Amino acid sequence: MKHQYDVIVVGSGAGGLSAAVSAAYGGKKVAVIEKASVLGGATTWSGGWAWTPGTSLARKDGVVESKEEFQTYLQAVVGEYYQEDNISAFLDAAPEMVDFFEKNTDLQWTPGAKINDIYGNLPGAGTGHRSVGPKPFNGRKVPKSVLPKLRHQLYETSFLGMGIMAGPDLTKFLSASQFDPRGWVHAARRVIVHMWDMVVHKRNMQMVNGAALTARLATSADKLGVDLLVNHSAVSLNYKNDRVTGVKVQTPQGLVDFEATAGVVLATGGFPNNVDLRKELFPRTPSGQEHWTLAPAETTGDGLSMAREIGAGFVNDLKSPAAWCPVSLVPYFNGKVGTFPHIMDRAKPGSIGVVSTGKRFVNEANGYYDYVDAMLKAAPEGEPVASWQIADSTFVRKYPLGMAKPLPVPLTPYLRSGYLVKGKTIEELAQKCGIDPAGLRATVTEFNENARRGEDPEFGRGSTSFNKYGGDPKIGPNPSLAPIEKGPFYAVKVVPGSFGTFDGIKADGKSRVLRDDDTIIDGLYTAGNDRASIMGGFYPAGGINLGPALAFGYIAGKELANS
Repeated sequence: MKHQYDVIVVGSGAGGLSAAVSAAYGGKKVAVIEKASVLGGATTWSGGWAWTPGTSLARKDGVVESKEEFQTYLQAVVGEYYQEDNISAFLDAAPEMVDFFEKNTDLQWTPGAKINDIYGNLPGAGTGHRSVGPKPFNGRKVPKSVLPKLRHQLYETSFLGMGIMAGPDLTKFLSASQFDPRGWVHAARRVIVHMWDMVVHKRNMQMVNGAALTARLATSADKLGVDLLVNHSAVSLNYKNDRVTGVKVQTPQGLVDFEATAGVVLATGGFPNNVDLRKELFPRTPSGQEHWTLAPAETTGDGLSMAREIGAGFVNDLKSPAAWCPVSLVPYFNGKVGTFPHIMDRAKPGSIGVVSTGKRFVNEANGYYDYVDAMLKAAPEGEPVASWQIADSTFVRKYPLGMAKPLPVPLTPYLRSGYLVKGKTIEELAQKCGIDPAGLRATVTEFNENARRGEDPEFGRGSTSFNKYGGDPKIGPNPSLAPIEKGPFYAVKVVPGSFGTFDGIKADGKSRVLRDDDTIIDGLYTAGNDRASIMGGFYPAGGINLGPALAFGYIAGKELANS
């Protein structure tokens, strides 16, 4: 039994769906093969922001920057790992990709006007308008045949299963904790609509962030006639006469050949859930289990494995093998454990991160990648890698501390489960966490003295626009700093996690898969986290996974449409 298409896309995250939509728009018959029972992969669980500098949306807002400025910044960040051809191809394609989707599909954008590049002290760094995110999307606009196939919002980053969009939406929710009537009205309206949707539709219908990105792409694909096939697991590539001609797929009906007359795109999400490869490649991961990824369980490296079987190159000498993110483990009453990404709480004033010695180890307001990278180096040898995010009672009632929500949400469930640790004094908190009490007291005392002056001489927290943007503009003299002094005190244990992998399949600027000797494997393309990161294993800005995923998926789709 065979199924014939022009293009087979394996994987349904941002890279895969971008390739499918652009190929289908170009007139090709396309199928998306998805191993899971739902579409979207890690994209659905992401913030949805894509780093895409130089767009027409930026120019409309009066921000006109040259390609050379973006190159200057990336060169300053990645240094010797800079990939001239791939980065040039990405910077050319990203604005074109944004316009393509905006003009021709259901994927509409909102500009990241205030989202700063992470390393604002480096030449070429941007202070906004270099990223885009999907506009919110109502689930009622999703075709009825597609809606059940959409992955739900990650519960840990939601409020009762409802997504909250970074920016004004989140700001209004946080203002409710400070008894702002406008915040209460906004939050109440959103929650009431969400509760109605849960009763009527059994799911969140107010889609934002990564869920909106997936929904908009899947809707666009469906309208272009793309077959979106879930519960279909690619087993191997068909390779004849030095060309990829299709994929063998395990379907609910059995093993089936899917022929691809134009080509195949691998976009299965990398290998963050492959324990053997983690053991081999991830630092301080001796058994492969000492890592908690935010990617779905299906991301076990299928694309990489299939590509390597036919001779594709595997890039595993980058600065880092994965896109690190600090996470905390959330115990639930049913015995399950959730994974919460610490994205925005670390930058808020009145909280610090420490290792077991009680010492700080990083500028907590820098990027999530930097936090884990520093934690891996600072955690004492012989101990599991971990840190604790420490805060006082003022902080926990104004801002989230991990998954623990500010007022009016009670802290009791988080304390009872052991997720949140509480101590009347800094020393008591330290003892409960297994932190050196004298070390933590000395760190907090020194931090408080400097924070009152708005200074952090040890790590420079609050010295960049990125730091300040993540803080609280109502706090001065430094929006990212406030003393930790009002008991009781609280802590959440933070461990190494990731959004996905950086190591991956070797590919060129046209998304074509390459052998180790840089020769092209005809008929095979890759996008998303299957492809080795063009950023060399660094994290220059938020959205450096999704931006290249969408851009190289778009490139692959265009190449296939013209083949």
